[in-house]
Amino acid sequence: MIEPHANKLRHGRFSEPHRIYLVTTVTHGRQPVFNDLWAARTLIHTLRNAQNLKHADTLAFVVMPDHLHWLMQLGERLSLSRVMGSVKSNAARQLGISKLWQPGFHDHALRREEDLADLARYIIMNPVRAEMVDKVGHYPHWDAIWL
Repeated sequence: MIEPHANKLRHGRFSEPHRIYLVTTVTHGRQPVFNDLWAARTLIHTLRNAQNLKHADTLAFVVMPDHLHWLMQLGERLSLSRVMGSVKSNAARQLGISKLWQPGFHDHALRREEDLADLARYIIMNPVRAEMVDKVGHYPHWDAIWL
């Protein structure tokens, strides 16, 4: 079931080619699917494939046990919803999990005054803030073009 606030996030959503977005999506029931190394690497491979297909350029990401934060620049061929739908369905298919994701996702279109490198650092520090590791370098499921 879609939460009432999730519908509000979708209302008025507009995809702009070449715009930079921070996208967050959560596993179904917040199951820690990505505690599994193979599952996490499969999701990362799916993000890289989206880049190879020119759907989105990855600027930074972190795969947490039950969610993904992805800072990306949207390509020009697909809408943000289509890119996310593709990433989510491809990961689910490759992992053999029919209900991998909760419906929808949260997105934030970045404004010009927002510092991308600072935002990337914030994203990749999630495992440290969650006290999963003491240094980001000790967590294997992240990347950023600046680091």
